[in-house]
Amino acid sequence: MSLPQLLGTELPLIQAPMAGVQGSALAIAVSNAGGLGSLPCAMLAPETLRAELGKIRAQTTQPYNVNFFCHRPPEPDERREAVWRQSLAHYYREYDIDPATIPAGPGRRPFDAATADLLAEFRPPVVSFHFGLPDEALLARVRSWGARVLSSATTVEEARWLEARGVDAVIAQGLEAGGHRGHFLSDDLTSQAGTFALLPQIVRAVRVPVIAAGGIADAAGVRAAMALGVAGVQVGTAYLLCPEATTSAVHRAALQSEAARHTALTNLYTGRPARGIVTRLMREQGPLSHLAPPFPLATSAVAPLRAKAEAAGLGDFTPLWAGQNTSGCRAVPAAGLTRQLMDR
Repeated sequence: MSLPQLLGTELPLIQAPMAGVQGSALAIAVSNAGGLGSLPCAMLAPETLRAELGKIRAQTTQPYNVNFFCHRPPEPDERREAVWRQSLAHYYREYDIDPATIPAGPGRRPFDAATADLLAEFRPPVVSFHFGLPDEALLARVRSWGARVLSSATTVEEARWLEARGVDAVIAQGLEAGGHRGHFLSDDLTSQAGTFALLPQIVRAVRVPVIAAGGIADAAGVRAAMALGVAGVQVGTAYLLCPEATTSAVHRAALQSEAARHTALTNLYTGRPARGIVTRLMREQGPLSHLAPPFPLATSAVAPLRAKAEAAGLGDFTPLWAGQNTSGCRAVPAAGLTRQLMDR
């Protein structure tokens, strides 16, 4: 089955869900242009999620995707949090921030029963997951309204694991991809492969459709991925400058600067490796730190630094998520970019 047949779209293209830099507007624009628009939901409160789903329902009749995280929330560790904040103390002094006033909080929630209840009212046609899958009872809820289920794999082993649990398609996420790594069977980053090394291995290993993600920024990249036997592509970074995206001013500026040539995996912003443009925080602390609390508990300590720096026009403490290939980023409407990616 082709990806358009599976998803009900015109094009074999998914707009990657990008939490923090988009809402429903980008998803709607891509879906109306023939691709599969995606709404990132991990950072949305229930009332916000309901409002965004309402906008999608009102503004498109085309299929769309809602995306959720499947992490296991860690137990808060006061000692580790104190050590983490101490490592940031000199930045707090620089910006006159009292760390005692910084509230703790996860910032991201995994898919749960309450969310499934909310989704059932809207019956989204596609639901995708990052960091594995929710438990079988929750998956059964999603499947009960006929939704297609997708999830990300960063290794052959993860792709086989997902197929064994009945996903409709596997998103093969290469090391070049921006944002959080989707790995879930192992934290060993040395097991992670680049997109064009990973794709043929996963295509051979599973029978379900495979979707390429990571480093694909233009029509030539789409053609190259499709030549390796995938059913379609997922593109994220190229959409970051579109007017429908909510990408911040400092993030947009970084994407259009020489800084965008240097990205790295970092756990400083959330506690889990994610790829972004190298910032002052990443340079000075080292992009990967054993001091950072587990995902998503690292977020709260950096948040006030980000707010202060952004107010001064600086992205020093902002997670400037981006893949290794930012060459496709263009400040053009998302519908036009979608067509250009597919050479239409």
